[in-house]
Amino acid sequence: MSRILIDICHPAHVHFFKNVIGVLNNRGHEILVTSREKEVTVRLLEDLDVDHCMLSSASKGGVVGMLKELISRNFGLYKVARRFKPDVMAAIGGIFVAQVGRLSSIPSVVFYDTENATLQNALTYPFASRVSVPRAYESWLPKRSERYDGYHELAYLHPEFFKPDYVEAVANGLSPSGDTFLIRVVSWNANHDLNEQGWSVQLLRTVVSFLSRLGKVIVSSEGGLPDDLAPYGYAGNPSSMHHVMAFCRLFVGESATMASESVVLGVPAIYAAHTGRGYCNEQEVRYGMLRNINELNETSLVGCIREFLLITPDEILKRHEELLGDTIDVVEYAANLVERMAKQ
Repeated sequence: MSRILIDICHPAHVHFFKNVIGVLNNRGHEILVTSREKEVTVRLLEDLDVDHCMLSSASKGGVVGMLKELISRNFGLYKVARRFKPDVMAAIGGIFVAQVGRLSSIPSVVFYDTENATLQNALTYPFASRVSVPRAYESWLPKRSERYDGYHELAYLHPEFFKPDYVEAVANGLSPSGDTFLIRVVSWNANHDLNEQGWSVQLLRTVVSFLSRLGKVIVSSEGGLPDDLAPYGYAGNPSSMHHVMAFCRLFVGESATMASESVVLGVPAIYAAHTGRGYCNEQEVRYGMLRNINELNETSLVGCIREFLLITPDEILKRHEELLGDTIDVVEYAANLVERMAKQ
């Protein structure tokens, strides 16, 4: 059996790897998880009873802050790798496992789906032993790469792995009567968000005002909300967000990951941001479950919301089933790839 190190740096990475870790554990492999304090990453790991070794906290943004974290975290990961002696290291994004893996002659597997993370990809892809991306990925890749038919979000939200709980959803903010709309705004301080500008507060107010006339509005925000919007803030358990999301009428926001999560759960999504993603483009063009909006103004966004609300539930169900039928078991695929690289 193999010794496998999995580096988790973001809440979404916890979700992607939790079932993969379960499969690898059941196959008898020894797993070590290294973590990073960012948003609710550590809390999610603790809620799942995943033992982990925290190596760093997220930088406050900017090239200088990210460079400092890169150096300190690489050094910490190098020390852990020397002690644990893994046969392979895996991560999403993978800048740390790729660089430390190359330095330590340890194979690294990088899963990624974000084309506009040009700085991170330039510092990762040349060093990674294997890069794995969804079929919809639209940017450059190194020769040591492969594609799969699916999305990261299927690793934890496919019906085989996730059963939405209505009671839990209501307990964490879903309206027990009428429609609930989920909005997500982000802080734009990740490495792939350099030079990105997000929603204005006024645009958020406009969307909240419009949707609140149609049902309950929940706003999930990386940062604090203005006093007048604070009552709409998500106050539930972070681990319950997907249960809430699964029963919403519509997702609107500037998080590509949460937009794709909604689509995978069968909830239409509007991704409103200046930069796109290949998987969001595919979910729009191939399945009609998502709309990409890059003009961040009231007319574009409210107009798109009106159009999406006209789609019937039966049509949404049909499109969702087509998506699930076109994609693979991402958990099995990821576990097999990690195993394969461990044996090289």
